[in-house]
Amino acid sequence: MSDAAAEEAPVEEREHDDEASDGSGSSEDLGTPGPPIDRRAPFYLGFFGGLGALTAWWLGTTLLSISSTLLLVVVALFLAAGLNPAVEALVRRGLSRSMAVLAVIVAFLVIVALFTVAIVPVITDQVAAIGQNAPGWFDQLQSNERVQQLNDEYQVIDKARDYVAGGDFVGTLFGGALGIGLAVLGALFNAFIIIVLTLYFLASMKATTAGLYRLAPASRRDRVSKLGDRVLAGIGGYVSGAFVVALAAGLSSLIFLFIVGLGEYAVALAFVVALLDVIPMIGATIGAVIVTAIGFATDPTIGLACLVFYVVYQQVENYVIYPRVMSRSVDLPGAVIVIAALVGAALLGVVGALLAIPTAAAILMLVREVFIRRQDAA
Repeated sequence: MSDAAAEEAPVEEREHDDEASDGSGSSEDLGTPGPPIDRRAPFYLGFFGGLGALTAWWLGTTLLSISSTLLLVVVALFLAAGLNPAVEALVRRGLSRSMAVLAVIVAFLVIVALFTVAIVPVITDQVAAIGQNAPGWFDQLQSNERVQQLNDEYQVIDKARDYVAGGDFVGTLFGGALGIGLAVLGALFNAFIIIVLTLYFLASMKATTAGLYRLAPASRRDRVSKLGDRVLAGIGGYVSGAFVVALAAGLSSLIFLFIVGLGEYAVALAFVVALLDVIPMIGATIGAVIVTAIGFATDPTIGLACLVFYVVYQQVENYVIYPRVMSRSVDLPGAVIVIAALVGAALLGVVGALLAIPTAAAILMLVREVFIRRQDAA
């Protein structure tokens, strides 16, 4: 083909395209296209800037509307991470991943079922006994001269005794019988959702983490995977360690309460101590105050014994049990632990305080491994 033919071909093709685009077969002059929209124009910036702000506002309100559901998902993820070390331990002993997950799931469900069948009725009876004996404890408090003076001035004891003795303080707390029913149903539904999500996340932990790691560029995927596994191991170690520490507090309280003479309320109070001990910083103190107050209301000698026991136990837990259990999972300065717990509690309440410490440990580890290393190499 000659050079002239090569130059004529595009011209013929353009004419053919113009005729086809016209639809009538004629090439009508539609004018010269104008310049593209100036992306720096005020209208362009204002329109798309406002559209972005509206999109961000919509996403924010959507996240707030589903915040309770997201909180359940986060709690389930942390529980799955806490059970994952048990699965890994069984895998190291020769079981396959699927069999190890099945064994941990079965053990978890058996523990929940045994707790529900064996412990819940006992706790319910003992809580009812505490409610029945509370008015008598208020009478004993009034025998104190200083307490009597305060009561004569503010009627605090009289109001509290009438409130408890009325028998409807729980109903008032939750908004009546309907409120109690809705609160119980809501708690059971949330617990069921958390258990189902926990088991699902535990069963698909490897696939989930592998899928998340693949979002990273291939050149950095290996490092991202190792950092992610380190974070996951730290969270799992903290969650399982927190349960170990709480179990130690509950069992020691149970034995002590039977020995000291509070066996009638031992199971309920030990459960309260173990449950509150999971809360960082203040949980153990709150549990100790509750048990000591009931001890003093029952007998001053028992109350004094409770005070001494929990003061000693707190030192053992803070300086012996907690460091040994948490040393492999959480490496945080004391000030960071306090700040993280305060911020978490301010944002999400008790759940935020529970999740704040492992989250802070993960963030600090990433800062050390990524940012500080980059700064040192610069």
